Amino acid sequence: MRMTREEILSSLDTALAEKQFVIYIQPQFNHATKQLVGGEALVRWIHPEHGMQSPVDFIPVFEDSGLIPKLDLYVFERVCEYQRKCLDEDSYTFPLSFNVSRVDLLLPDYIDSMEEIRKAYDVPVEYLRAEITESSAVMGGSEHAVEIINRFHELGYMVEMDDFGCGYSSLNALKDLEVDILKLDIKFLRGHVGGRGGIIISSVINMAKWLNTPVIAEGVETFEQADYMLSIGCEIIQGYCYSKPLPADEYHKLAVESNYMPIQKTSKFIDTLDVGRFWSPESLETLIFSNYAGGAAIFLYCPEGKSEILRVNQKYLYELGMNLSEHDVLTHEPDAFFSNHAEVETFVSTLKRAIESKKEEECETWRTITSKCCGESRLCIRSSIQLIGRMDGKYLFYIMIRNITNEKMTFNNLFTSEKILKATFDHANIYAWEYTVATKEMRPCFRCMRDLGLPPLLKNYPEPAIELGIIPPEYADLYRDWHRQIAEGVEKLEMVIPLTAGRIPFRVIYTTEFDGSHKPFKAYGSAELVTDTPDTDGNDNK
Repeated sequence: MRMTREEILSSLDTALAEKQFVIYIQPQFNHATKQLVGGEALVRWIHPEHGMQSPVDFIPVFEDSGLIPKLDLYVFERVCEYQRKCLDEDSYTFPLSFNVSRVDLLLPDYIDSMEEIRKAYDVPVEYLRAEITESSAVMGGSEHAVEIINRFHELGYMVEMDDFGCGYSSLNALKDLEVDILKLDIKFLRGHVGGRGGIIISSVINMAKWLNTPVIAEGVETFEQADYMLSIGCEIIQGYCYSKPLPADEYHKLAVESNYMPIQKTSKFIDTLDVGRFWSPESLETLIFSNYAGGAAIFLYCPEGKSEILRVNQKYLYELGMNLSEHDVLTHEPDAFFSNHAEVETFVSTLKRAIESKKEEECETWRTITSKCCGESRLCIRSSIQLIGRMDGKYLFYIMIRNITNEKMTFNNLFTSEKILKATFDHANIYAWEYTVATKEMRPCFRCMRDLGLPPLLKNYPEPAIELGIIPPEYADLYRDWHRQIAEGVEKLEMVIPLTAGRIPFRVIYTTEFDGSHKPFKAYGSAELVTDTPDTDGNDNK
C-alpha cells in the first residue's frame, strides 16, 4: 500500500530505529568477460503495515524536507556493515557504490560523519565508492563540487558521477570535475540501438576514455543494448539484462560464486602531460596549441579502424596554405591528403616508430592538397610526431608540421645543378671551392675531395692547403695575402700558380660576394689546368 507524504515523514525515525530500511545491491558486470566488477547499494523500505515502498515515492519526500541525510547515513552504515561481514568471513569483497544526495553535499560535516561510521566498522576505503548525480554536483557551483570531490579523493574514495548525460551541463561537468567513473544513462537507446542517440553515447564514451575515465552503462535492459554498448567501447553494464537489484544475502551468494575483476582505467598518457586539457578552451595547453606551437594537430591513429585528425590550429592551416578551413581538414580522410600510397606508408611507419621509441620521430612526405578556390598543389611537409596517449589499440599523437616545399625544390634544383657542374668540372679539368670570409672555412668540390683527398670542410683556410703541400712553400705568403685582400673587400684575384708537389700550373681565380652592407661575405675559388708556362710575375708566356 502506498503511503502518503505525511505518513512517510512521520514514520522516518521509527523506521530507522527498527531497521525497516534494507539495502538491495544491483550487480555490475564486465560484458566482455561476464565477470562481476562490483555493485550499487540501493535502499528499500519494508514497512510492517504498508509493505514494500518504492524509492521513487519516499526519496523525493525526504529530499524536499531536508531529512535525506539521515537516511543516506543509515544506508552508508548498512553498506559498511555488509562489507565488514564479507571481510570477517574472508569471502569475496567487491566494491560497492553508495549514493550521496544533493542535500548531503551542502552539509559541511556530512563527510566527517561518514568517516566516523566507516572507521567504526573498520572497512578499507577501497571497497567503497561515493556516487553523486550530475545535477547534485553542479547545483552548488563548480567550485563547491570540486572541493567535495577533492575531499573524497583525499580520504581515498573513488567518486562516480551518476545519471551523466541527463543534465544541461554534462560537458562542463566532464571538463571540470575529476570523477573516477561515469555512470551513463542510456535512455537514448530505449526502444532501439544506434541512431542519433547511439552517436551521442559513442561520443561521450570516447571523450571519457581520453580523459582516462571508465564508463558504466546503467539501465541496460536487453543484451542487444549491452552488445551495442560493448561495440562502442563501454564494457561495464548495470541493468536488468544481467540482474535486478538483489537483497544483500542474494548478492553475497552471487559474489562468492564470481571471479572479481576490478574496473580498469582505459587509457594511458605520458606522465608529464594532461591530455584532457587540450579540449579546454581556457587551459594553458590550448593557449600554447593555438598561438605559440607552430603548425600543430592532434591525430588519432587506429591501426584496425578509421584514423582521424581531431584538432588543428590556425598555423597548421597556414602551413598547408590553399585557403583551407578547419572544417576542410577535419572532414577529410587523413590518407586523402597524401600524394600516393608510398607517402602514406612513410607516415604510418613514422607513427609506429614513435609508438616504439616513445620519442619524437620525424618524416617528410609529399601531400596533394586541393581547395575550391586554389585548385591543386603538391606540398612537401615535414612532420614531427610525438605519442601522447594510447587506449584500446588506438594511439593519440601530437604532430607539428612545417611546409618545406620551397626548401625541397631549391635543394633538388641545387642537387641537379651540382651534378651538372660536377660533370662540367670533370670534363674541363676545373677544381672549385667556396670560402666563407668570417669563419675562414673552405668547402671543396667533389673533384677536390676525390683527387686531393680533402675533407668536406677545411677550417682556418688557407693554412690546411699550405700544410698539405697543395700550395707550394714559395707561394704560401702570396696565397695568405690573397685571403687578407678578400677580407678587405677586393672583388677579384687571378694568377697562374703551380700547385701540388708536381708543380702543375693552374689558373687560380677568386671572385668575392658581398652582403647587403657591401661587406665581403663569401669568395668562390676555381683552379683550371693550363698548358702555357707562366713567368714569375704571373703573366702567361705565349
